[in-house]
Amino acid sequence: MAFNFQTFKTRALTAIIFVVIMLAGLLWNQWSFLLLFSVIHFGCWTEYHKLVGLIDPAYAEISALHRYSSMVAGWGFMLWMTDDTFNTGGIVLHEVGRLIFFVASILFLAAEVAFKKGLQPKLIAHTFFGLIYISLSWGLMLDLRGVAMSVHFDLVGWMLPVIIIASIWINDTMAYIVGSFIGKTPFSPISPKKTWEGTAGGAILAVIAVACAGHFIYGYDTKLLLMISAICAVMGTLGDLLESKLKRMAGVKDSGSIMPGHGGFLDRFDSLLLATPFVWLLMKLVA
Repeated sequence: MAFNFQTFKTRALTAIIFVVIMLAGLLWNQWSFLLLFSVIHFGCWTEYHKLVGLIDPAYAEISALHRYSSMVAGWGFMLWMTDDTFNTGGIVLHEVGRLIFFVASILFLAAEVAFKKGLQPKLIAHTFFGLIYISLSWGLMLDLRGVAMSVHFDLVGWMLPVIIIASIWINDTMAYIVGSFIGKTPFSPISPKKTWEGTAGGAILAVIAVACAGHFIYGYDTKLLLMISAICAVMGTLGDLLESKLKRMAGVKDSGSIMPGHGGFLDRFDSLLLATPFVWLLMKLVA
């Protein structure tokens, strides 16, 4: 895969703006963090509905109540996963989120009965997969930012999400650069531009960079950093392939066009969607 400077320039400029927005949301406070991932959540769901509607035309015809109540149910799950720092006026957000999740879930199931005259398992399965694929991941990301998780591992609240995101970004960037210069062996027919050389090089460089930076700058546990960055490299690559498969089935190049050179929300966050649950599982296992 030959190196294309113009493509790299477009991707780099978009990435700079993207990084500024992401860092502001990640680092400002817990509310900016929630706002950032709420926007990402609804953006991913919008593109997911479009992709699955192209794959299965019946899903494109679901009622507005089904469509939006499923998105709100997922957002309710995200709120449910917040900790006690997310409270205002005596209202604890995770309690509100739990209520939203159950009410909205009932609404989208009721929508199938009311508008389709009976439950259609295939359509419900598409929505259920979206809840697992998108909402579960972002809910667990909120949990990873939680006080209990952070205190146990002596991390500032935003640090663990930043480590995960940095691992993904470094892996993606290094895989692109290494693959552009020395990549020759195709990695998967699902994503023809990926090469084994780029994939392996990106993973190795990401693991080394994250482990060294975390250990020497912040003094974090090297073994934990190695495990987190390795999971992000492996599962992030699989997440990219999963989204590529969805796009191929839908017959589109990108899931959206919000970010020039990067595509849409799912294009940008596909790796993070799959890596987050596995990092969350790791943290629970070693806690």
